[in-house]
Amino acid sequence: MTMTSPRSQPAARRLPSVNETSAGGVVIDVHEGRARIAIIARHNRSGRLEWCLPKGHVEPGETLVETAEREVAEETGIEGRVLVSLGTIEYWFTTPSYRIHKMVHHYLLEATGGRLTVENDPDHEAVDAIWVPLDEVHRKLTFPNERRIAREAWHRLTRTA
Repeated sequence: MTMTSPRSQPAARRLPSVNETSAGGVVIDVHEGRARIAIIARHNRSGRLEWCLPKGHVEPGETLVETAEREVAEETGIEGRVLVSLGTIEYWFTTPSYRIHKMVHHYLLEATGGRLTVENDPDHEAVDAIWVPLDEVHRKLTFPNERRIAREAWHRLTRTA
């Protein structure tokens, strides 16, 4: 039996890292006295359906707030006005060519107009958009970190002065 030392193993190729910044958020509408939020469905790389908060890349010259308002409108059809920051989600993922460090800035937005639709999404990432009562959205959102952002929105809206 021949033993090889760990040093004789081929070195793993280290992928270059890339930073990406996105913004989006929780757009609130009150319907029949109940707060609800618009969320989107998209297919991940393996084809599985995921329910998410609307978000997307910052365009050149855009602020994070402008990005959040634009992305919510593009992915849900709902126009909104940013009220307050809800926090940032940070994570890493890998593509065949890069390790990507992603920062997603989330905001609480007040719905000001529009109609719920995914027809305006220029990237065609969103395949569906629905209204979900804010106090029930944790049952629908796929990712725990986005459920945390939705809970923060709930806390911000229910705090008493």
